[in-house]
Amino acid sequence: MTFQGWLLIALFTACIIAITKPMGAWLFALYEGRRTPFHVVLGPVERGFYALGGIDPDEDMTWRRYAVHVLIFSLAGVLLTYAFQRLQNVLPLNPQAFPAVDPHLAMNTAISFITNTNWQSYSGESTMSHLTQMAGLSTHNFLSAATGIAVAFAVIRGFARRESKGLGNFWADMTRVTLYLLLPVCIVYAVVLVAGGVPQTFAGTAVATTLEGAKQTLALGPVASQEAIKMLGTNGGGFFNANSAHPFENPSAWTNFLQMVSIFALGAGLTWTFGKAVGNTRQGWAIFAAMLLLFLAGTTVAYWAEAAGNPNLHALGLHAADGNMEGKEVRFGIAASALFATVTTDASCGAVNAMHDSFTALGGMVPLFNIQLGEIIFGGVGSGLYGFLIYCIVAVFVAGLMVGRSPEYVGKKIESREVKLAVLAIAVLPLIILSCTGIAAIVPAGLAGLNNKGPHGYSEILYAFSSAVGNNGSAFAGLTASTPFYDGLLAVAMWFGRFFVIIPVLAIAGSLAAKRVVPESSGSFPTTGPLWVGLLIGIILILGGLTFLPSLALGPIADELAMVHGQLF
Repeated sequence: MTFQGWLLIALFTACIIAITKPMGAWLFALYEGRRTPFHVVLGPVERGFYALGGIDPDEDMTWRRYAVHVLIFSLAGVLLTYAFQRLQNVLPLNPQAFPAVDPHLAMNTAISFITNTNWQSYSGESTMSHLTQMAGLSTHNFLSAATGIAVAFAVIRGFARRESKGLGNFWADMTRVTLYLLLPVCIVYAVVLVAGGVPQTFAGTAVATTLEGAKQTLALGPVASQEAIKMLGTNGGGFFNANSAHPFENPSAWTNFLQMVSIFALGAGLTWTFGKAVGNTRQGWAIFAAMLLLFLAGTTVAYWAEAAGNPNLHALGLHAADGNMEGKEVRFGIAASALFATVTTDASCGAVNAMHDSFTALGGMVPLFNIQLGEIIFGGVGSGLYGFLIYCIVAVFVAGLMVGRSPEYVGKKIESREVKLAVLAIAVLPLIILSCTGIAAIVPAGLAGLNNKGPHGYSEILYAFSSAVGNNGSAFAGLTASTPFYDGLLAVAMWFGRFFVIIPVLAIAGSLAAKRVVPESSGSFPTTGPLWVGLLIGIILILGGLTFLPSLALGPIADELAMVHGQLF
């Protein structure tokens, strides 16, 4: 470990702290539906969308209606993205004349991008046409991110409103986030990336002459526009197979730093938005502090493990001070590579594929642990916040009962219905991960995809399904996942990992919105205070939720799931 490495981590942390409140204020304006400077130009576009779709943006949807519209929109997006891939051989903007994508891969990719997972069982530069990349994949990078933020807005309204049946309007939330936040920021972001050396062209390839005089064909395309929303929307799913490890997506140290900061920007900002909406910004900062503490702990472990290197290689004479450079970006060094890997797995962004397989055992443990927490360390845009709030509900309920305090959170009483739904949302992740991993580890089609045997091969399978269910999209590598078996099972994992969390979370929000706010009293369980108290409470909230997990009563959970399904459909 070096001073320069720690300085990079400190600078990154300072930038995240600095942008949290400004980004949160921008998100809060959209949450409230207030005008922004962009309304002058984009306001008519927004109203045109509503008129075209027959939407009343002022309609206040119940949680059931909100959830149904999220599902309908997502299903329509899957079908549209699937069609782009299957028909790309007859559609324009296909300079390399790529054939239609195989059905199983097309379905996997469509579900992947709709769920904000962006798992890639393909090499983008040799599989997808420019039109598919732009209109199919990049478009849903915007829309899946906007959907996550819209759901977060609905959940925030559940905590902020009192005696209300509605959680806002899904179409208005998603449209405003896209038009007034994601689109303008990404236009500027893409121009900055182009200035930094990222290609943005409709050309298919360029031919270069190497120093030895050989000819080399380089893939090109509209990379910068996809890269911008890939990072800001915590999507992953790069233009090239290597994602941000490719020099055309990430040319220099400063573009690398900018991309890392943009991954955390919206997730961090939403913590402040939550605090502002519930009338207690200290609560937002307490959540931010807890997330930041978990992030720094993971980054420290990963950096230490990778800087220490592999003892087996040290025994062969490799200098220990060189650390473990396998799979690292030589351009940026161990610290930047460890930081990027931690950031992408914290924030549900598979922006670097195949790196984690070459990490040391402890270094590789950190990305896997981060994903299996449920992507709550800043997390995917929207999903990180509402995922964290699930743990808050369970932890406050358990901790409050243990010390004889009234289970309340930001003025709302936490009762059995909210706790059962929260436990359902928590339990669905390990249940799907372990079930799918178990199937893949015993059936011949699953074992056929392994390139490494033994415990490491099992870790590759476990990581793949953890990434899919957590809607992360990064890969441990070493697993041949572009087969009908893995494409199908991973698609199922991605779909359920996204929507079997969203639906219970919206049900919780609907239940809380109908309640009145209870003023704090001497019997209330405190969840705010100075920064160090926020850090401590954050740890208690996380550990409390994790500790409660093994004591799940599966019978009541099943009953609650049946009840939610009946109300929804």
